[in-house]
Order: sequence, then structure tokens, then C-alpha cells
Amino acid sequence: MSTRFPIRVQQMRSKGQKPRFYVYVPLALAAALGIEAVEEVHWALLGRDELHLVRLNPAEPLTARRAATPRSVRRQTDPRPPRSTPQTT
Repeated sequence: MSTRFPIRVQQMRSKGQKPRFYVYVPLALAAALGIEAVEEVHWALLGRDELHLVRLNPAEPLTARRAATPRSVRRQTDPRPPRSTPQTT
């Protein structure tokens, strides 16, 4: 995938506190990934020039295509209970 989303690291300074750095996810990227506003993520440091954003509790995909592992493999390793689907009559 060759789509790029340039962003800047921003610094927040408050009186009496150490500076904090923020990275904002562009809306187009968040929409493409299906990231929600309250979703918890963490950074995986792979090297001085590479970070990976890792979802702690990823949601099930809305489409049939999945970029990661097949569903049968995920079910064997996923500790979460399966989602219930509404019954149609």
C-alpha cells in the first residue's frame, strides 16, 4: 500500500509539568483503519526510525476481506468470546 499520511509531532507545555508529545491520526487514516475515538492503542518500538501503532482490542472487520490472518486462525488464538449476531426470521 503506497498511500501516505504525513503528520507532525506536537508538544504540549503546561506550567509545572514536563512537556508532552502528541501525534494525531488524520481523519482519512482513522476512517481507513476503522479507528474509533475511545479505542485504546499502544506504540511498539521497532527501532529509532520505526514505530507501530498496535490496537489492544481490535474490532471485527466490517468487510469480508481481511489484511491479517484468516478467521479460522484468529478464532484459535483470540481470547475474546465470539460476537453474537442478530437472528433474522
